[in-house]
Amino acid sequence: MPTEAANTKLAQIILERIRSHGEIPFSSFMEAALYEPGLGYYTSPGRKVGAEGDFYTSMNVHSSFGRLVAREIVRFWEILGTPTGFTVAEAGAGGGQLAQDILDAVREFNSTLYGTIIYRLIEKEPTLKEVQANRLREHAGHLAWSTPEELADGEVTFTGCIISNELFDAMPVHVVEMTDDGIKEVYVGADHNGFRERLGHPSTPDIKGYLDRFEVQLMLGQRGEINLCAPGWLASAAESLDRGFVLTIDYGYVTEELYTPQRKDGTLLCYHRHTTGDDPYLLVGEQDITTHINFTQLIETGKDFGLETVWFGEQYRFLLGVGLMEELIRLEAEAETEQEKLQHRLALKKLMLPEGGMGDTFKVLIQSKGVNNPQLLCMRKWGLS
Repeated sequence: MPTEAANTKLAQIILERIRSHGEIPFSSFMEAALYEPGLGYYTSPGRKVGAEGDFYTSMNVHSSFGRLVAREIVRFWEILGTPTGFTVAEAGAGGGQLAQDILDAVREFNSTLYGTIIYRLIEKEPTLKEVQANRLREHAGHLAWSTPEELADGEVTFTGCIISNELFDAMPVHVVEMTDDGIKEVYVGADHNGFRERLGHPSTPDIKGYLDRFEVQLMLGQRGEINLCAPGWLASAAESLDRGFVLTIDYGYVTEELYTPQRKDGTLLCYHRHTTGDDPYLLVGEQDITTHINFTQLIETGKDFGLETVWFGEQYRFLLGVGLMEELIRLEAEAETEQEKLQHRLALKKLMLPEGGMGDTFKVLIQSKGVNNPQLLCMRKWGLS
């Protein structure tokens, strides 16, 4: 894939690295583009999410998203026996908006839980700690911070839950393509014009292991992405939890849907100022690079580390189960004008709209450790309790 010459400082650095040391798997390029210290998309200063950023997540649509997640967190605490020490660890906490919505709601819903809760924010971008602290100053006595490395090293252990909202889709992926000679991997090289792609033998046997374990079948000429970082993250999450839950919210599919022949070019997309593109070699470090995730991988690999699947389904089913209709009734009762009521309805509709909207594109996976047959709110029948 020919591209334009380097157009950012980070692109120049990666190109020089390739010219000096040789081509790299796409996964290494994506890791640098997103996480190069000080220059990567997620490790450089600047707002990434919301109107001033490059994309929206569910939490930006309406604060009720965090309130509804908080309802299930309260239920986690009850199932665990109302422990006097309860931690919510948010991986990829960003600017702290979801944390604020959850903590505001927990304080309202259950004063006993609020009195004991510790909200641990985990984020790669170091300058965000100050942003988070300022946003969450009302909850200062309940906050803690950890780096992703501290979570991975098992330095922090707790009873409670680990939550993530659009975390796995931003992990570096290997890109493979089916050829007449079998599976080949995409490598990134460089010439005088910029980045160049080449197909070569897989860089690690883990690629074949992934394809075999999840029975991935690609058609001739079809590309697909493989996330080899997810198992390590799940292992860290399981090690950090003494008892509790892992709640994952992200967009993706199970294996057979993710690698369907209709996705001939895979699912890789780039986001910059609320527009999408498919060229990851432009605006390197300044645009998000993302892929849909394989929920089958999270479910099956989680079992390897003692994480049992409790519930998996579309976001709209989760939201309805934990109380979306009750939340809408509350909002309309508190609204002062018909226009305000309409705004609430439209926002919640966007969160749950199926047929390609956030409601079914996003999925929710809840896994547990050390919990016997938990009965969650999201398991309720739709409607009012």
